[in-house]
Amino acid sequence: MRVNVASLTGTHLLDLARELDRAAVLETYYTGLPWFRMRGRGLPRARVRSCSWVLLPQIVGRLAGLPRLESRALWATSESFDHWLARVEGPCDVLHVAAGCGLRAIRRARQNGALTICDRGSAHIAVQDALLRDEAARCGVVCERPDPRVIAKEEAEYEEADLIVVPSTFARLSYLQEGVAPDKVVTIPYGVRLEQFSSTGKRDDVFRVLCVAAVSLRKGIRYLLEAMSHLNLPNSELVLRGSVLPESRQILAQYAGRFRLHPPMSRYTHELRDLYSQASVLVLPSIEDGFGMVMTEAMACGVPVIATTNTGAADLITEGTNGFIVPIRDATAIRERLEYLYRHPDERAAMGRAALDTARSLNGWGRYVDQVLCTYRTRLSPADRKRP
Repeated sequence: MRVNVASLTGTHLLDLARELDRAAVLETYYTGLPWFRMRGRGLPRARVRSCSWVLLPQIVGRLAGLPRLESRALWATSESFDHWLARVEGPCDVLHVAAGCGLRAIRRARQNGALTICDRGSAHIAVQDALLRDEAARCGVVCERPDPRVIAKEEAEYEEADLIVVPSTFARLSYLQEGVAPDKVVTIPYGVRLEQFSSTGKRDDVFRVLCVAAVSLRKGIRYLLEAMSHLNLPNSELVLRGSVLPESRQILAQYAGRFRLHPPMSRYTHELRDLYSQASVLVLPSIEDGFGMVMTEAMACGVPVIATTNTGAADLITEGTNGFIVPIRDATAIRERLEYLYRHPDERAAMGRAALDTARSLNGWGRYVDQVLCTYRTRLSPADRKRP
């Protein structure tokens, strides 16, 4: 079996490619990242093919401090990557490509008899857009939403790919809601790099609430800020780690002095592991998040998690054992869980140990890649092939 994996940037598909290479089935990993950004990620250079020039418009927008320009460049970037991928992709039995950047590549691979997989780390893009539109109306602000051209292209990818792979039950249900056939959507939760994420030991007794996410409407930060503002807990603090989108600046200003903002950092640095280790609890209050990888990372550091129903939490969290699941947009539920953890340190410690056990049960990315390989083999079998 020969597998080509394609992802514009370093998402979970980079982890998949690394594990597939270890299983001796990876043919090529196609990416928009330059090779120097790939060093230390576990892939040999011979397996990587890059077209880093496609990311230049987004990089210019970022360096110029113009996030809207960066966002608008996404369409041109994904289109350029798709054209390039369709032109250069080599022979394979399976093409596994990130949603939004592989429509032409999927069509070409299907013509050549390959199994084609559209990998989407979030909910169905139409459901995601509806949730963001509703949230923006509730907050009275303009937020970044998917480009209509991106929505149309992704929906075409869903239609033309043999399979859609998603990371959570929440994400899968969003596809069924939009009328996608149940046997076309496969749920495979992500793993975690246990060699990278482990507790460094908490160095103080501060009840530290941590949120690792972009400060945006999509991530629901306003509900965490509201929850903390109604708590008066001595020796406690809220730490936000992530880039601040323009849509959230007014919300942050409203709660100025009630949180500490930590700058963004790479997932591949030890600083992030230490940041998790100094937390008492991780909160992921997202309105939409196909699978918050920060949950497994925090759990691997022995930290319990509070997350909303729209994060993939149901596939990880056992209520009251290793964390809590709360409804979206429910600051009261977040506040109540935080106060419980603050008032019950022994239970909090036990939940942290249970969270670590959950992370270890994922076997790094081993369980994830085993399920992916099983999916390939099943769908490649002659009895299961459904070719037009």
